[in-house]
Amino acid sequence: AGVKSWHDHKKTQCSVSSFTSRKILPFHLYLHLHLHLPYTLKKTTTTTTTNKQTNMSNEDQVPPGSIIHIETVSAPTNIACVKYWGKASIPLNTPINSSVSVTLDQTDLRAVTTASACTAYTTDRLWLNGAEEENASTSKRFRACVDGVKRLACDRIDPTTGEVVVKKEDWDTMHVRISSYNTFPTAAGLASSAAGYAALVFALAKLFCAKETYPGELSVIARQGSGSACRSLYGGFVAWRMGGLKEDWTDSLAEQVAPETHWPEIRALILVVSDAKKDTSSTSGMSTSVATSLLLAHRAKEVVPKRMEEIEKAWLAKDFSSFAKITMADSNQFHATCLDTYPPIFYMNDVSKSVIRIVHAYNAWAGEERAAYTFDAGPNAVLYTLDNYAVEVGALMLHFYPGDAGSGYVSAGGTDFVEKVKEFTLDASLLEAASRTGREPNAGDVKMMYYTKSGTGPQVLAKEEAIIDAVTGLNTYQKA
Repeated sequence: AGVKSWHDHKKTQCSVSSFTSRKILPFHLYLHLHLHLPYTLKKTTTTTTTNKQTNMSNEDQVPPGSIIHIETVSAPTNIACVKYWGKASIPLNTPINSSVSVTLDQTDLRAVTTASACTAYTTDRLWLNGAEEENASTSKRFRACVDGVKRLACDRIDPTTGEVVVKKEDWDTMHVRISSYNTFPTAAGLASSAAGYAALVFALAKLFCAKETYPGELSVIARQGSGSACRSLYGGFVAWRMGGLKEDWTDSLAEQVAPETHWPEIRALILVVSDAKKDTSSTSGMSTSVATSLLLAHRAKEVVPKRMEEIEKAWLAKDFSSFAKITMADSNQFHATCLDTYPPIFYMNDVSKSVIRIVHAYNAWAGEERAAYTFDAGPNAVLYTLDNYAVEVGALMLHFYPGDAGSGYVSAGGTDFVEKVKEFTLDASLLEAASRTGREPNAGDVKMMYYTKSGTGPQVLAKEEAIIDAVTGLNTYQKA
């Protein structure tokens, strides 16, 4: 079920999902996209000695008998339908407009994070994808999350005996060690900071037994790490309310519009168009757009508020036609503001534009909206559809953006989607209509496809999935 507040999580038995090894995002890019940290790395060497594999010496281990408190969680990514672009407060990481997104299922796309605390730790430390980030303890965003959640800490109680194992005030005597990895494929452009910071905040909240003082407080903390991370703390359809009525911006928080169980027929097909690092980062692009685009100011003030109201109404009514039109229109306007920026920013490429044309041709052929595209700050397409049309949409995309569906080109989270797509025969008139867009089938234009659905918020994982050793306090995760 979806998560309405942190308190609900404490009453719910979270599911445990298994991890299947995949290619991992290059560490330097992971740092930039996942946690917005600098690229300063420790050199790594691969040996058969555990401590060397984790860049640790024996001196880094905690003394024998030390008690290490550990929690491991996973968190999803999310894809916005009404997008946020531009910061109202850079120090507090607040937006100039509200936004809303679909939280995606974690079968293929998730961040896994272990948070630990111990009185023997001498400083805060962070490992990403198996390598230590030396400057993490002084990173402004990392500190905002660690310190913010620690302020909400409560007594840690043994669920079996009822014994208090850590008193609330004792958390201040402990440093933390964090280890995190993602299951996103290499440079797919999907490893947004949302999943990483949501996992960090949720893991810390579980570790410190944190209690919110008002609904959505944890999302306020996650937002200070990465804006869109606040939406990844909830499943289903999630709004980020821009806030601003309060001087401290604590009203800039995430709110679940509906859980993933509300509209279970929603499906998403992700086309990884490019695995190259984009020319203009989102942070840089936002700053330039806010400073130069008159269209962006008009959009934030006049357009987005009405769209938010309309798309939330459409989602609650399960009105796909309205949802699709708003999603596509907002994606188009977002990229129009990028073009209106001076100098202009180009995130989509010719392949992206061909996907747009084919989706419109498909909807026109069907006589209704059966698919909706949206593009974030990059060329990769996310197509929303319903389960009734998912195979047809998948077959259409595979026809014009071919790849070997049986070789991992299409990842479908363990479903039979790939087999159904391979067996599906597209209507000749549909192929003719789509061909009139000028698109010809060409392998290589799309690197990979993902088939997924709306999913839950962060989940607590079993102790066996921890990636910090409960005895030594060292990172145990190694890149495949």
